[in-house]
Order: sequence, then C-alpha cells, then structure tokens
Amino acid sequence: MILEIGKYATLTVVKELDFGFYLDGGPFGEILLPIRQVPEGLVTDDEVKVFIYTDSEDRIIATTIKPKAIVGEFAHMEVVEITEYGAFLEWGIYSKHLFVPFREQREKMITGRSYVVYLYLDDDSERIAATSKYEKYLENTDEKLKEGRRAKIMISRRTPMGYQVIINGTTAGMLYENEIFKPISIGETLDGFIKKIRNDGKIDIALQRQGFRESIDKNTRTVLDKLRLKEGFLPVTDKSAPEQIYDLFGMSKKNFKKAIGGLYRTKTIRIEKDGLYLNNEGE
Repeated sequence: MILEIGKYATLTVVKELDFGFYLDGGPFGEILLPIRQVPEGLVTDDEVKVFIYTDSEDRIIATTIKPKAIVGEFAHMEVVEITEYGAFLEWGIYSKHLFVPFREQREKMITGRSYVVYLYLDDDSERIAATSKYEKYLENTDEKLKEGRRAKIMISRRTPMGYQVIINGTTAGMLYENEIFKPISIGETLDGFIKKIRNDGKIDIALQRQGFRESIDKNTRTVLDKLRLKEGFLPVTDKSAPEQIYDLFGMSKKNFKKAIGGLYRTKTIRIEKDGLYLNNEGE
C-alpha cells in the first residue's frame, strides 16, 4: 500500500474506541480517525476514504473532511493568523490551519487577504506546508496541450502584461490584457483555450475559442437574436468598449466585429453612429 502524508487514501478500520476509530496505515501503523470524523454506520473491517495529515503534535491522523487542496495542488486561501514563524491559512480542516513559512512568501502576507499557494511536504519535518513562490512547481510546457483545446485555468498573479495563469493545475500560462473581456480576479478558476504554444514552450491563453467558423456562426446568431429581442436596435458598435460588448453578447470585441462585419456585408444590418439596426430585408 502506497500511503502519503498530504494525500487521500482508502483505509480499513481495525479498531473501534470511544474517542475514534483506528485505521490500518500500513507502514505508518494504526492511524486515528477522531470520533467526530467517523461516518455513520462505519464498523470494523469497513473501508473509508480519508485525508492523511499530521496534527499539532506531529502525529499522523486521518479525517473525512475534504481540505481545500492536497499536497501537489494549487489553491487560493485566506490568511487567518500571522505568528513569529510565518502565516497560517484557512485550509478547511477542523482545528488545523496550513502553514506558510516567511521564506516561502513572495510578499509579506497579511491577515484577511487571500493568496494563491502550492502545497508541498517538507522533506525534513514531514509537515504539510504551502508556498506563494510556486513557480518552481510549474511546468513550462505540456506536450498533451494542443492549440485550440479547452483547458481549466486558475488566475494566479497580476503582471504588467496581463495575468499569469495555472493551466490544468500543472503548467504556467499567460493571459494577456487584450484577451480579457470580463472582470476576473486572483484565484478564480475559469474555462480557457490554448491560443498559442510558442517555440520556447510558453503558452498563451484566451478566454474564448479562437479562429473557428462555428464560433463565428454562433456569434452571428447571438447578435441577430439580441437585435430581434430589442426590436431591431442595439446601442453598440465596433467602437464600443470590450467590456460593454462582453456584458451584452458574451463574446470578445474581436469576435463581435467579425459577426457584425458579416451581417453588414450581407446587408442584414446597418451600422450607424448610435448603434446597430436590423434591416427589413431579413437575414
């Protein structure tokens, strides 16, 4: 049995006591599951999925509570306490906070603020800790990623060019300012698309699929439906702000301009200074 501190495991109940159940921890011996964590109906020889961690006295312990993140994952967590040793984050586990040493803080953490961190197991103490200096845990590229493919991204850090993102929990990416058409925030998890994989392996991200005809057709239909809903007029043009266009149509300004350009060429709409008008000729 491979059992790791900071990870999930499915263990067998070997002993029942008033204060909790002991689980078969293999090389770690018997591991306590405190009584308040015991699922109803659990008995000896049953299996139970638990998270393995160490308590304040460095004893290996189990919980059925799912933490906000496990070792090897990134998460956005709030600082609940600052001590002489470092910061402690709200981890989601009863009576247990996640430690961030001062040396692992990109900037001095402040109580009440939230930060993107990576969870690791300290080799010397075998304690679970976190770091906001997480770049060393990110891959620069991923051979499984392909341009145009959908990916799960976490907004991790503001930069002068836009936002650094974490792709699929493993890989660094960049979301440039001109690709952002709606409010986003640090720690937010979104669906994105692989826009470009550069020669050096670095990855550019977009919030909308790029360069697909079906996307343009869908956007064209969206504009038409909105015009019909508003009796043939919308107070927006290709000069409008990207945020206004996204709020109204749920698309980027680039895709919006392609959509209305096609409609204009087929004389479906006309574009005036005050907005878009649906022509009577139909589509």
